Amino acid sequence: MSASAALVVAAALAGCGTTQYFAGRQLPPSGLLNRVLIVIQNPSPFTKGAGEIVDAYYDIRSGYTGQPAGYSLAGFGGALPVSIQNMPEEQLGAIYSSGDSTLALANYGKEAANGTVSGLNGPSSSIFVTRNGVYVFAANQAAHVLTIVNQQNGSSYPLGLPGIYRVSVNPGGSMALAFVENSNYVYYPRQLTAAQSISYSGGSSTWPKAAVDCEPQNEPGWCLFQAQSPDQLDATGNYYGAPLVFDRPIKAVFSADGGTAYVLSCGPECGGSKASVSLMPVAPMIFTLGQQSGLLPCNTAPCTNSKATPITNIPVAGGASNALVDGSAMWVVGQRQMPDGYFGGFLTVLNLATNTVVPSTGSSPNPVSISDGFPGGVSRMLEADDNTLWIAMTKCNQGERFYNNQPYGCLTMYNTSTNKVMLLEPYTGDATGIAAVTGLHKIYTAQGGQVYINSTKDGSAYDNQYVTVTGTAYDVAYMDATTDANNTVY
Repeated sequence: MSASAALVVAAALAGCGTTQYFAGRQLPPSGLLNRVLIVIQNPSPFTKGAGEIVDAYYDIRSGYTGQPAGYSLAGFGGALPVSIQNMPEEQLGAIYSSGDSTLALANYGKEAANGTVSGLNGPSSSIFVTRNGVYVFAANQAAHVLTIVNQQNGSSYPLGLPGIYRVSVNPGGSMALAFVENSNYVYYPRQLTAAQSISYSGGSSTWPKAAVDCEPQNEPGWCLFQAQSPDQLDATGNYYGAPLVFDRPIKAVFSADGGTAYVLSCGPECGGSKASVSLMPVAPMIFTLGQQSGLLPCNTAPCTNSKATPITNIPVAGGASNALVDGSAMWVVGQRQMPDGYFGGFLTVLNLATNTVVPSTGSSPNPVSISDGFPGGVSRMLEADDNTLWIAMTKCNQGERFYNNQPYGCLTMYNTSTNKVMLLEPYTGDATGIAAVTGLHKIYTAQGGQVYINSTKDGSAYDNQYVTVTGTAYDVAYMDATTDANNTVY
């Protein structure tokens, strides 16, 4: 449905006494049907942070007639907001603010903040809330704990994991993975039954071999485990035999059916040796009670347990610190160290039907050069209209292109049907956010602290004068997207 048709339908529904529009969603107080939420740092000397809403159909911050003068996320005031976890199917968002270490929940239907999550343990270097709003997983790097908050019963569990700095949660909200800086191990949490809680209450000597922490120790409710088969662990919990598969693992993305976790090892850009993507089954690591099935894979063949299978590993020469899955295709982004010592950005296409890197052709090299970025840093990826993939980087002015006096910028437009880079945006500062306004053939981005708009047809810039903000725009999200896949924080 076009935006103009949606407006007509919404007006007709409103005339019939209902306040819903497509997919049964609530018509918001603003009456806008194509909203982009912008989180802004320091919007004024008297405000810590703000959430501003703009009309992404007309690309204006005010009403079409000029009234009201603007729209905002009521009740939000987090200090230094840095990310929006966008969940448009649930009409929810989660905004993390680094200045006060808060995760605020946003109700898109009411266009208002809905409180903050309690029970976190200081600053979070990575944080997610499950789509049902029940569980929150946070990597509290300074506190050296993976914090699990159950919002349904108000409980909070800090599981000790020195060096933790990233977490990944599957779309179904039933499994989480934790990653440690400068480590070659991956970890997962699991909720305990009453019997297990009693059995593991005698301290670490009573825990399973692969457990690294169970809390609270006198009556544990959750344990944190290494995410490889415990049959290849020695008495101290370390692996013996064949070398480890993971090489500075940093993140996981998930298959469309939810059954496979693709663990990204960033290798050289994170101080390791080889970048790769490793396949792990989700089922053995589901944290909800009684839902686990199957065995964890062993590290490499031969497996000590004959029923376990080795981890499938796909080497990625271009680097692997972020990725996006669409059916049988995976686009992997990373930084590869060049002969002169600087890092250059690359995108590699994988075929998940064969678990291989798609071969290069004369017209379509693979990997392909894209925006440079900070090695091992946070990047954003999002699919948009017209078969385009957009990649946002930070610190692109410290990479291979900059130091070799080549055109450089932090935002790349890539065509997924031709496997070619269509545009490398000129440098305007760090690209920290992308929102795909699907159906309207445009994207919104936060670059260098300001908001920009580009066409997905040819990459050309729209006039952004009516959506620019006061303060530092750090992230953007399309609140009225049709799917939760329209989200760069995953």
